[in-house]
Amino acid sequence: MADHLLKQGHSGASYFFRGFELVKTPGLRKFVIVPLTINLVLFAAAFYYLFLKIDEFIQYVNGYIPEWLSWLNYLIWPLLVITTLVVFSYIFSTVANWIAAPFNGLLAEKVELMLSDKPFNTGGMMDMVKDLPRIFKREWQKFVYYLPKALGCLILFFVPVIGQTVAPVIWFLFTAWMMTIQYADYPFDNHKVPFHVMREKLAEQKGASLSFGSIVTLFTMIPLVNLVVMPVAVCGATAMWVEQYKESTLNR
Repeated sequence: MADHLLKQGHSGASYFFRGFELVKTPGLRKFVIVPLTINLVLFAAAFYYLFLKIDEFIQYVNGYIPEWLSWLNYLIWPLLVITTLVVFSYIFSTVANWIAAPFNGLLAEKVELMLSDKPFNTGGMMDMVKDLPRIFKREWQKFVYYLPKALGCLILFFVPVIGQTVAPVIWFLFTAWMMTIQYADYPFDNHKVPFHVMREKLAEQKGASLSFGSIVTLFTMIPLVNLVVMPVAVCGATAMWVEQYKESTLNR
């Protein structure tokens, strides 16, 4: 059981907050610029679109609520707003992560070297180019894992009562799990750990994984703050890999 507990009293969420400190490290700043810029552009466009369309979307979903449940509107409306923010946040995070995947992998590599007290190598960019096929194959594996489960969750939203009560909670937890998979995968993949092995390792500490993913999801929903979430989450997830998973995963 001890192997399933986080060492040194760290929670999954604490590693995300640690990421805020790591992105400010002088040696890492240049590796943060590209993923940060990608996030800035995509999230600015995404939330501008959401701002224009959210009222229309909520009215559309409300149309599926039976008349006899109309008295629940005052409870359902905030749930719909939160759900819409979570859905849009994850969709655009996914797009941003596909584009930024090679740079996020490079950032994770540099964070790991720094935390391991090893000097940065100079061939990072060339190595990244050579690894592009593997990197995008990995992103595809994540997408294939995500899509059927996401569709199953979304179907629940059209079930009366369940769609307005239980479905948002299930969607949030699923999104939190996927956020952890998304960002923890960069350091795992840098060591060519198979995708299914990475999922198994994260599932061994499910509470910590959901804690990390939940705080990433919440910060992704906050305007302006969400613009820096990607590099922060990569740094935090890499710190979690180094201190919690690396030894047990590579020595298995």
